[in-house]
Amino acid sequence: MKTRIALLLTLALAAGCSSSNHYPSLTRNQTEKMVGDNILLRRYTIDVNRAVPLGGRSINLTSPYTLEIKGDSVYSHLPYYGRAYNVPYGGGEGMIFSSTVSDYSATPGRKGETVVKFNTRTQEDRHQFTVTLWPNGSADINVLPTNRQAINYTGTMRLEAAQ
Repeated sequence: MKTRIALLLTLALAAGCSSSNHYPSLTRNQTEKMVGDNILLRRYTIDVNRAVPLGGRSINLTSPYTLEIKGDSVYSHLPYYGRAYNVPYGGGEGMIFSSTVSDYSATPGRKGETVVKFNTRTQEDRHQFTVTLWPNGSADINVLPTNRQAINYTGTMRLEAAQ
């Protein structure tokens, strides 16, 4: 009997941890609605806290880095770690740019997440973004540049009231 109770408590704790809400002042339903509304309006900012270069160790980021979508524009203020194949002298701008978005799509995933895909082009490079947004506000960003190795980021969506 004690073993069953311990097992049930462990399972309940594990389930609670996997669906944690990053916004303690909001209920789970409020958080999910705000995340969905921001995706639908194509107005959201992701605060990035970790970079994962291809074939490298993950890097905890202490400075404020963001990826922002505003309608048909993207504002990328992200660090880049990895191999560059063809870049301007001095390294160029890397992943710090603002540009227009093309081929934007947002599709629901199998586990409640929304997968956003879009392309962008700067003077230096083309980028394919795949952003996975979870109902609790967590975000995974995969960037595939043409002239650099791919890189992943993780972070949290800033929740703002839909306008």
